[in-house]
Amino acid sequence: MKNDLPVQQPSGTETARLRKLAVEYGMDFVDILPDDAIDPSLVGKLPVEWARTNNLLPVKINNRLCVLTSDPGNVRQQEYLALLIGNELFPVLAPKELINRSIERCYYSKDDSPDEFLRDLSVGTELKERSLTTTDDLLQVAEKAPVTQLVNLVLLEAVKRNASDIHFEPLESRLRIRYRIDGVLYEQASPPKHVEEALVSRLKVMSHMDIAERRLPQDGMARVRVGEREIDIRVSTIPVAEGERVVLRLLNRDSSLLPLSVLGLADSTLMSFETLLNEPNGIIVVSGPTGSGKTTTLYAALGKLDGSRKNIMTIEDPIEYQLSNISQIQVKPKIGLTFAAGLRHILRQDPDIVLVGETRDTETASIAVRASLTGHLVFTTLHTNDAPSAVLRLVDMGVEPYLLASCLRGVLAQRLIRKLCTECRRKTVLDKLELKSLASYEKQLTGHNAWIPTGCAACLEGYKGRCGVFEFLVFDRDMQDVVRTGNAGIDTLRKLAKDKGMVTLLEDGISKVLSGKTSLAEVISVAL
Repeated sequence: MKNDLPVQQPSGTETARLRKLAVEYGMDFVDILPDDAIDPSLVGKLPVEWARTNNLLPVKINNRLCVLTSDPGNVRQQEYLALLIGNELFPVLAPKELINRSIERCYYSKDDSPDEFLRDLSVGTELKERSLTTTDDLLQVAEKAPVTQLVNLVLLEAVKRNASDIHFEPLESRLRIRYRIDGVLYEQASPPKHVEEALVSRLKVMSHMDIAERRLPQDGMARVRVGEREIDIRVSTIPVAEGERVVLRLLNRDSSLLPLSVLGLADSTLMSFETLLNEPNGIIVVSGPTGSGKTTTLYAALGKLDGSRKNIMTIEDPIEYQLSNISQIQVKPKIGLTFAAGLRHILRQDPDIVLVGETRDTETASIAVRASLTGHLVFTTLHTNDAPSAVLRLVDMGVEPYLLASCLRGVLAQRLIRKLCTECRRKTVLDKLELKSLASYEKQLTGHNAWIPTGCAACLEGYKGRCGVFEFLVFDRDMQDVVRTGNAGIDTLRKLAKDKGMVTLLEDGISKVLSGKTSLAEVISVAL
């Protein structure tokens, strides 16, 4: 399984020292470990903390059982490890960083899914929540209390499968667990009903909530580790008929930011959008429903800007990625730090570029507009169905049309669609029945080749990963003149934008169908 933990290269000094020791002790030395050397079955009985503390890891090199060590004199612990595994282990010298990295990879790859644990979970098992340290390590499983083991296993499995959310849903006779992967919920093994109360209490303890309050919704934050990687978890609970429903949003703070070029933007759209990034002032809006990748797009846009020469500041809820050379503020409504209040203070910090995580109300919209008119470039998001709707939404929020005409530079509307698995996708020919819902595109597409999902071991139901479909409205002089009148309707704006060459969400999706990136059914489900 691919591991996303940051790679640390051993220093040249340590490598030279270990090579010399290897010659003195007559031992082998490795500074690169092949993937097939790591065998998670060898550490089944070995706690991860012991391996980390002693910097020892059993591996298979050329079909021979070995132990990686950076200290040839640590014989006692090597003998203990050999006794635990039940086989002789040949010591192999390796840099400390390589061993640490290999330990994280090995334990991350262990097949520790919740399914087997749940099968062994009897009614009499004692389930008590445990107090939490600053960050709980999900790789430490065996030494935990049963309910903590269960929660850690569920979280670890979700991280391995790149889930964005985990749903704990109380039903009459069981607790349903579902992972949201590539935008779709997939049901997992269900714990028995008697586990529910302890499990919810454990999640509340992790996120610093009131475990005694079960009548009111609560929100909280938790932080866990997977080896060296930290993951923030946004936790929400609400009371329902059968108990308390809990939803966890997983925010990987160490995720690598994606460049604009890999998000799925067409070449012409990418070029136009990147041109706007060089504007000295104005507002650039990214719109779409919740979970459509708006924040990822904005972060990718910030990544194109020179943070060393410009003061870039953001206000977000929550901060999803840690950005270098950029000051980020977390919204905290409970203490009065709202988007509007935070934005007002940001403008006193001499910013060049400001990112407002979401424009939710009239006050935030008004301050963002004033900021753009006084020499700042402002990025923000809106929840609208398409690009022209974003213009009217800002007017509905109370932004005067003449001000909006002066400051708006462009609107990028987007959705996320699942990509077809290249291993198992199957070629087909589009027929009239499939195209019936596309109306004006039916004749144009009938008889064209496309691909459909099949499903294999490498994917989920024929899909693997996601990309965006986009609609980019450039706010040029003609668009400004129409908006400035205050009488522009959605149809007028859309027609003018299309006359200017705007590619709609549906049209962008269809181009991705014809290129084999996705299926027609997927595009229809998100863009029609």
